[in-house]
Amino acid sequence: MIIYKKVLIYLCSEFKTNLTHYWFMQKEIGENIYCNDPFKRSRLKTREVFIGKVPLGANHPIRIQSMTNTSTMDTEGSVNQCIRIIKNGADYVRLTTQNIQEAENLAVIKKKLKKKGFLFPLIADVHFNPRVAETAARIVEKIRINPGNFTSSDENGIMSIRKKLVPLIRVCKKNGTAMRIGVNHGSLSNRILEKYGDTPEGMVESAIEYLQICREEDFHQLIFSMKSSNTHIMIRAYRLLVHRMLKDGYVYPIHLGVTEAGEGEDGRIKSAVGIGTLLADGIGDTIRISLTEDPEKEIPVACKFVNLFENLSYDFLPQKRLKYPVNPYQYRKRYTNQILNIGNNNVPVVISDISGIEKVTSKHIADYNFVLNPKLKTWERKEQSPDFLYSGSQTPDFILPVGCTGIVDAKVWKMVQGKTNKYYPIFTVREFLDSSQKSEVLNFVLVEASDHIPDKIEKICSDPTVVLILEGKNPDGFYKQKAFFSEIINAGYLVPIILKNIYTQSDVETVLLASSSDFGGLLTDGLGDGIWLDSGTVLAPKELISLSFGILQASRLRSTKTEYISCPSCGRTLFNIQKVTAKIREKTQHLKGLKIGIMGCIVNGPGEMADADYGYVGSGTDKVTLYKGKKIVRRNIQAKKAVDELINLIKENGDWVEP
Repeated sequence: MIIYKKVLIYLCSEFKTNLTHYWFMQKEIGENIYCNDPFKRSRLKTREVFIGKVPLGANHPIRIQSMTNTSTMDTEGSVNQCIRIIKNGADYVRLTTQNIQEAENLAVIKKKLKKKGFLFPLIADVHFNPRVAETAARIVEKIRINPGNFTSSDENGIMSIRKKLVPLIRVCKKNGTAMRIGVNHGSLSNRILEKYGDTPEGMVESAIEYLQICREEDFHQLIFSMKSSNTHIMIRAYRLLVHRMLKDGYVYPIHLGVTEAGEGEDGRIKSAVGIGTLLADGIGDTIRISLTEDPEKEIPVACKFVNLFENLSYDFLPQKRLKYPVNPYQYRKRYTNQILNIGNNNVPVVISDISGIEKVTSKHIADYNFVLNPKLKTWERKEQSPDFLYSGSQTPDFILPVGCTGIVDAKVWKMVQGKTNKYYPIFTVREFLDSSQKSEVLNFVLVEASDHIPDKIEKICSDPTVVLILEGKNPDGFYKQKAFFSEIINAGYLVPIILKNIYTQSDVETVLLASSSDFGGLLTDGLGDGIWLDSGTVLAPKELISLSFGILQASRLRSTKTEYISCPSCGRTLFNIQKVTAKIREKTQHLKGLKIGIMGCIVNGPGEMADADYGYVGSGTDKVTLYKGKKIVRRNIQAKKAVDELINLIKENGDWVEP
């Protein structure tokens, strides 16, 4: 009786805590608006801006773009790369423009492209020098400036900005040139940093200062971006910016991108988590998938990703108007009960499905990323091994790896209970309500996502042993899951929820992009205590597991491998970043949880890798500067020695472990 009283007091206390937390959250959110509808993709209506003859915003398609990595003084190389980018499906091409000579050479590049029959808008990417921006604005269709380094003087604040910006605005107005005010998290001005820190609020304020001057000059050919290598920062900064624009009565087109996303699978996952979350909000008029790969390879990925949203259809509408009970501008994990290693402050778990294997052997266990301990002759979990294995309706006749827990269908569990305590049952809703035999510790209940909670599910949510498996299917499973979470939170239930998504697409990359966007869009809002990814036969077990952990790492919720914050390279890059990144990855990929920034130049390098443990930044021709955190520790090392010096630096600071 005393135990029951303690449990009751605990549950009442936790329920009261959750309600109090929820009330403060709602008070904090107020009537803040950042999208048309959080439960349906409804594209935010922005102003129409013409980039040459290719319009942006309003009702126009989401535009795709990339950036050359050639020197802008290399006319033939730049022309050929521009053509490859356009042939792959881009609408715009951006070129780095570091000085007056490069700005003037844009006219030569443009003329050569026209002679070859390619008429498309060019964008000049300018940092540090307003005069270069003015020169480029007379030649190309759009310029990009960065408020963090457009003017170097912070002493006079807005007056200093106005003095440098107004002449550029007038050149743009005279020549019909559009302007992107592109804020980067890693290069905010000292004045903004002193007042706001390196926060989303500071990023937005940096952009608004420039916007106000543009509006005073009656200049509206504007596009805005809030880019960061941190998906949480990026998502919140964009939402805050849109909210601010809506509040002030004007909404300009939005350029989306996760800067320094990296290469390969990791770069695609991180980009999809950040960009996909915002596209699902209806935010975004043009995107760039920034990959540490050849620029033209970014375009097919971006096109495929945009098509997922442009062709989205729905088979449900919420039965009643729902309130999304999540602060969109500040990450806070949903508070839940804790059952074993699920919920509360635990990292999200990963479930893998082995139910299709008739007889599980050692080979199968290895396929699911477990490692054999040769001394004990037992299989064990490693960093990227699933936490749970689901074996379905088959009676488990194999020994579970150490550190892993089993899930079986309820009917099977009833037969094996008592023989092992490493398995827990999964019920359908009807099975759970009708069953007289349930685990006293943990019961999984599979629930199909919908826009409301039936009464029978309410009863299940009240059971302190239950973890829901919330199943969503394309194309609108994400929005149904979001609506379901809203109902659960608004009703005050603390039941942990694991997200299960099923994908029927036929190619690996589409599954990767869709799943990263769907899972990431909920996880970065604090929703979900684990993931279960089902792609049929498209992905092999190890690929599914790698993708699952990659999504959690890109969502900044569970770190299980080395993270590389590497730039896509551009004409400013001072070394072959693809080769260097591959070399650094080869030597350091076993350093779980370590963040390494690899930057081609200093424009955004030190800032964008602000939360990296170590940094490798191009500082001159064949010269590299190494960082420990934000601090320079070795300057101007010869490039051929720099990777080895980076390894030595990691060892000296006690962060190295042998592979």
